[in-house]
Amino acid sequence: MPKNKKNEGFHSAAGLIRYFDSEDDKALKIPPWFVVGFAIAVSAAVILLAALYPT
Repeated sequence: MPKNKKNEGFHSAAGLIRYFDSEDDKALKIPPWFVVGFAIAVSAAVILLAALYPT
């Protein structure tokens, strides 16, 4: 019977934890307000284009 090893954590989350723990300083960082503003702008553009060019 295999021994129960403690302090190993879940095997399914082990890779994700290692991945998210490492942060790259050279990575592109987008502020949350930009994402929200971009989503609102794209939504407004789609509504405006749907009103101007109905099918």
